[in-house]
Amino acid sequence: YLDHAEEEIRSALGSVRRVIFIPYALADRKAYSEKAVTRFESMGVECNSIDEFENPAHALSEVPAIFVGGGNTFRLLKALQDLALVEVIRQRVQQGMIYMGASAGSNVACPTIRTTNDMPIVEPAGLNALNLFPWQINPHYVDTEAATKHMGETREERLLQYLEENPGPVIGLREGAMLRVCAGKVFLKGVRGAKIFRRGQVPENLLPPTEIAI
Repeated sequence: YLDHAEEEIRSALGSVRRVIFIPYALADRKAYSEKAVTRFESMGVECNSIDEFENPAHALSEVPAIFVGGGNTFRLLKALQDLALVEVIRQRVQQGMIYMGASAGSNVACPTIRTTNDMPIVEPAGLNALNLFPWQINPHYVDTEAATKHMGETREERLLQYLEENPGPVIGLREGAMLRVCAGKVFLKGVRGAKIFRRGQVPENLLPPTEIAI
């Protein structure tokens, strides 16, 4: 778990040695939290699940960094809404708290969750998310094989349909790819790169490491 991202996690944290893990995207929060706590502690980072705190908002007001785990994006956003944590997280990041997220955790960092791959297994109050990152992200982006006999819509077709109704842009992050936002700049890291979709333009392939002009 998180082996592919350990170097970037260490770099993002710098001297910070305390993280709160948010497990809301999975149903078994306890097992998910135990997995994350063990992994972060192996990196020498103290990690607590947000479920350990009676007042989650207060806990976030004091911690220097959070990691939002992946799972179902709709379930994650609904939990953040129900606990009134959306604005709390947004304000804390503006104040300098480090935000790290995987999969659904990257989806909720966007303006909305409209480009998630997940099924709406629950109904949040709305699709607006944390709006920490100005573009939409589509994690786990999968390219269509040239020789495929796939009979349905490809991921690219679905994202182009999104752009028919929304301004975009959308970053399709392939497996192992990461975005690092630091000092107002955005860097594509990891492996396999990303595909950027803009309305009315041919999608652009990017390979890491590279800076993305936002």
